[in-house]
Amino acid sequence: MGITYTDEKKFTKEQTQQLFRSVGWVSGEYPERLHKALMGSSTVFSAWDGDRLVGLVRVLDDTEMVAYMHYVLVDPEYQGHGIAGHLVGMVKERYRDYLYIEVMPEESKNATFYQKHGFSIMEDGVAMQIRNPGERR
Repeated sequence: MGITYTDEKKFTKEQTQQLFRSVGWVSGEYPERLHKALMGSSTVFSAWDGDRLVGLVRVLDDTEMVAYMHYVLVDPEYQGHGIAGHLVGMVKERYRDYLYIEVMPEESKNATFYQKHGFSIMEDGVAMQIRNPGERR
């Protein structure tokens, strides 16, 4: 499998939508907003099999101290080949001089993946969010 990796934001709306839908994420139902969000992100690393987008991680950062890793996903047809781990490694390398690289897994079952890559569960941390029900376009 000849996977290539890049930090160039060369993906299309259709490619990102297909990837996000492949893992069943609701973000894939909003291709315009998703593409705009990715293009506005601090860093996006992507994995490619030829011209097929097969994996992606995005990071939001404050330019100095904290980087938030978000959207770590790999097409199910390509899972189990180390792609997600490689993408996380790219994030760790890019942000090695920051005080914190943080991640908030959407599902607790994914915590072991991040622990395997050096992350630890915050001793007294708790994830919080507001999900706005209205669709804004």
